[in-house]
Amino acid sequence: MQSATHPHETVNGTRAIALVGPAGAGKTCLAEAMLFASGTTDRQGDTAAKSSVGDFSPEARARGGSTELNLLQFDWLGEQFALVDVPGGTGFQADGARALALCDLAIVVVDPDPARAPLAAPMLRLLDELGLPHLIFVNRIDAARGSIGELLEALQPLSVSPLIARQVPITSGDRVTGFVDVALERAFHYRPGKPSEPIPMPAELDALETQARTHLLEQLADHDDALLEQLLMDETPPLDRVLSDLARETSENLGVSVLFGSACNGFGVRRLMKALRHEAPAPAATASRLGVDRLAFHAFKVSHAHQLGRLVLGRLLGGTLKEGQELATSDGRSAKASAMFTLQGERNQRLPVAPDGAVLALAKADALRAGDWAGSGALPPELDVPLPSRNVRIAIQPADRKDDVKLSGALHKLGEEDPTLHVDHDEEDHALVLSGVNEEQLSVVLARLKRRHGVDVTQRPPRVGYRESIRRSIVQRGRHKKQSGGHGQFGDVLIEVAPLGRGEGIAFAEQIHGGAIPRQYIPAVEQGVRDACQKGPLGFPVVDVTVTLTDGSYHSVDSSELAFRTAGRMAMQEALAAAQPHLLEPVHKVVVVTPGSATSKVSSALAARRGQLLGMVPREGWTGWDRIEALVPEAELQGLEGELRSLSQGLATFEASFDHLAELNGPQAEKVVKGRDLQAA
Repeated sequence: MQSATHPHETVNGTRAIALVGPAGAGKTCLAEAMLFASGTTDRQGDTAAKSSVGDFSPEARARGGSTELNLLQFDWLGEQFALVDVPGGTGFQADGARALALCDLAIVVVDPDPARAPLAAPMLRLLDELGLPHLIFVNRIDAARGSIGELLEALQPLSVSPLIARQVPITSGDRVTGFVDVALERAFHYRPGKPSEPIPMPAELDALETQARTHLLEQLADHDDALLEQLLMDETPPLDRVLSDLARETSENLGVSVLFGSACNGFGVRRLMKALRHEAPAPAATASRLGVDRLAFHAFKVSHAHQLGRLVLGRLLGGTLKEGQELATSDGRSAKASAMFTLQGERNQRLPVAPDGAVLALAKADALRAGDWAGSGALPPELDVPLPSRNVRIAIQPADRKDDVKLSGALHKLGEEDPTLHVDHDEEDHALVLSGVNEEQLSVVLARLKRRHGVDVTQRPPRVGYRESIRRSIVQRGRHKKQSGGHGQFGDVLIEVAPLGRGEGIAFAEQIHGGAIPRQYIPAVEQGVRDACQKGPLGFPVVDVTVTLTDGSYHSVDSSELAFRTAGRMAMQEALAAAQPHLLEPVHKVVVVTPGSATSKVSSALAARRGQLLGMVPREGWTGWDRIEALVPEAELQGLEGELRSLSQGLATFEASFDHLAELNGPQAEKVVKGRDLQAA
């Protein structure tokens, strides 16, 4: 194997760097520190002080954390970088899911506490699946209480590639005040808001630094035969070889470099940026990874949050794009680059020509949707982006009925922005049902509804899809007779009603002989039967019954379709009431994935919600994680997402899908029926 040559060649175009990691790790603070260190801003923005370039929305500032993707730009030593700051909160991560796959490199920002290392597991796993080069930045190192060694031991099982410790901390008392760069063999002292100051190598760190450097070189030698030979010959490898091997380890996903600092104080930020300049792959490498062999623009998000109106945010690969240039999607839709902009938080700047790799916004590109590729000629395959499950639902109605149309349009725009948001119209509940990842996400959605679109809504839990059926068979006559001058109404039917197997629905048949009921009236009888099934004697839709029309009579003048429909409904209503009706509740199959440390607590939580545990196995490909399957009544799913996260450091997730209807009896059934009666009243 050969190592790349080290001398840095200026990269043409813009490199896109994703900032990812758990909520609260300090990603946005790191973004602000990089803008300040590069000279893009004259002071470091602060989210808490509402002076940040990113997290500019009122919702983000109200909750003190990212609620949407932040796009930022900076130049560093003559090269262009775009930062894609992906929210860490579970309900908001999907906002950057498509953008993440398009980036050249990701910085995983983590807390220095080894106990919190598992929080990085889902993101490290996703980056490995995407094949996206990444490194780890340990933030708030000045407040660390554990050792870097303990943190690396906790993080290593979460990463497919080996972790490469690039720095050794320098401490004063119990605080980290600087670092030794293991590759450069130089020591630095932190200075708040300024570049770190070179200092003589502390004598007490000589042995530790030598040990760390030896380990680093041995890791690099695993993929560089020439370096391995030098080490076996006790030769000191040249610095250029060490640095170029580090760059190759990162760009080819052979290893994950670990650097540390304190973003809000500016500690270690410039060292991190130097690593990006030398080690982040060029846009051409990402184009190759994604199968882009010509000019192509990928739309990773639609935004309605800016003053420019509807913007399509995306990344350009495979060449430069001029304003006004024609693009086309894979299905032939035209997408002209009428107006292009770079975004710096909420600010924008017109872009007459977009360089290769640019992260930009297109205005007036109504034909483009999130997930589209657009370009000229053959386009790359669609990106397979995993999205979290929608496990939280709320029923909403406009506070002012006059806002019905406005609400519909607003929800369409918000749904365009967020791929995990879904709206259904529940006819039975007479409400719009909004589905999302968690309560926090839906709370932000409702806040945006009010602020952006002026629509205030009321919310409540959606109704559970209870049903009812019968236990016994019965024969019932229904006769509708009415005389009020002129033609009257007459319909007479005899039906047999019997229970069906669970999940078989409603079946209707007829056994009319001798013209007891004219053939043209039989469909009306069936419709009347089905009318009655829409709301049974317990107040819920009826399922799993079979109805047979066996006899009846008619009047040559007064009979009509309406009369027989009414007679059919009356017969069915009386039959259902007399056939021992009982309640059915929907039961969902729930699959939970959780760290093993929380498995017993999660299992207990499911059992407490009347869950029937089906089994537990190790999660495939995830060290120390479990997969639990259970059957849980739909009525018990409310609040489950939040409870599971509280039991697992925010890591456990679940998917639920309807499995079957189960009979519900006793006090619980009585409570449900009583609640329905109160709603009806």
